[in-house]
Amino acid sequence: MTKLSVNINKIATLRNARGGNVPDLLKVATDIQNFGGQGITIHPRPDERHIRYQDARDLKAIVHTEYNIEGNPQHNFIDLVLECKPTQVTLVPDAIGAITSSAGWDTLKNQSYLSEVIREFQRNGIRTSIFVDPVLEMIEGAKKTGTERIELYTEAFAHEYELGNKNGIDPYVKAAELANELGLGINAGHDLSLDNIQFFKQNIPGLLEVSIGHALISEALYLGLDNVVNMYLQKLK
Repeated sequence: MTKLSVNINKIATLRNARGGNVPDLLKVATDIQNFGGQGITIHPRPDERHIRYQDARDLKAIVHTEYNIEGNPQHNFIDLVLECKPTQVTLVPDAIGAITSSAGWDTLKNQSYLSEVIREFQRNGIRTSIFVDPVLEMIEGAKKTGTERIELYTEAFAHEYELGNKNGIDPYVKAAELANELGLGINAGHDLSLDNIQFFKQNIPGLLEVSIGHALISEALYLGLDNVVNMYLQKLK
């Protein structure tokens, strides 16, 4: 079964819009795990417009499943991850001010930099994953950095699937097959939803984990958080 890690950035966005502590981020993280969610993902950005660095610290005591912190490995982010020591750190090449992630790493041009950062996290017992597009050269480059996993950037798949083009899965299948051959664990995320998650899961060999936030939280507004978490779990069996 593929694990479901729930990204709770949108909960923090809603809280920050009003100030105070409603909704309570820590309670939501606890509830998601109690409902069956197998991980909590956060993606703090330098401007702290949703997840704050203190949230990352506070969640450390709350998350008893997999704790995944995503972000661009700049100095402050590296320091935060080393302080919190999550289960996994996912390296994402976000530009400062980006609304959301828009591309994977060029693992060839950034190989030396990524390798250095990854070694530091691994020395501290933190599993690493690199956000990549489904491009075979980028998968091969990821392997050379020493990372344990990759996270496939799935926006292109989701877009094609919504248009009715199921062949949009093909590059992801080939990327997953290569990752399996190279001994890389496979995660995935971005624009995965109840509409497309089952098809994606059924076609990607060795899919270990998906990280889903925007769609899941939006769906939960209509269907209820407990219900939505378990709907995902059913589709990932």
